[in-house]
Amino acid sequence: MSTSPALTAIVADDEQLARDELCFLLGQIGGIEVVGQAADGVEALAEIERAEPDVAFLDVQMPGLTGFDVARKLLEGGSADLALVFVTAYDQRAVEAFEVNAVDYLLKPVEPGRLEQAVQRVRRRRGEGASPAPLGDQLDRLMRLVSGQKERPGQVAVKADERFILVQTDDIIYASLVGDSITIVTGQVSGTSNYRTLDELQARLDPETFWRVHRSHLVNINKIKEIVPWFSRNYILRMRDTKATEIPVSRSQTRRLRDYLKL
Repeated sequence: MSTSPALTAIVADDEQLARDELCFLLGQIGGIEVVGQAADGVEALAEIERAEPDVAFLDVQMPGLTGFDVARKLLEGGSADLALVFVTAYDQRAVEAFEVNAVDYLLKPVEPGRLEQAVQRVRRRRGEGASPAPLGDQLDRLMRLVSGQKERPGQVAVKADERFILVQTDDIIYASLVGDSITIVTGQVSGTSNYRTLDELQARLDPETFWRVHRSHLVNINKIKEIVPWFSRNYILRMRDTKATEIPVSRSQTRRLRDYLKL
């Protein structure tokens, strides 16, 4: 049994299931205690300030502030002793390119062995008395790699009537988290996806076209039929599917929508 002191960690991800799974896997490893959770980047910063953990596991794509945004704010605040491990749904080749000494990456779905390797890396770094900072140059490089990744599939498989139908990504009107599954809707097809989270699906789509307007909804900005004012200056989106489905816009995305459409 290891005599190393236990590490403390916070886990930040806007998907509750993803947070629960990562916390469970960390508990299986042992020697690391999750002392806080966050559903977005703003909460992550608050939890880091409150708990002062040894390591933060940050989802790359979160509403409000991304994992990269959180890292930059930590750098600006001089948090040099905090180890950062990013969790991403980007493909394996991208993740391999992200392997640098100062920042570790985990690919969703997180594999237990790979997670243990990341924890060991953090522990080794602390044992050597080495700081994970500086991160600035590495973050710049990683952000360029992420923004430059163009190898997104032109088609996505949708399960409908016990068949898998390939749909063009541009034909997707919206995708929603319903229970434990992802529903994808086009003009002709409605069914479920094998992607486990909206994060994973969003990473495969064009970020300029597909917006995460709500924690449970991803929409094609070009497939909005109508924007309906709602209470507290929020909006409801009526989509161009046959049911004219109404999708709520979260507070954090309302301003982005106003700016984009000059509302």
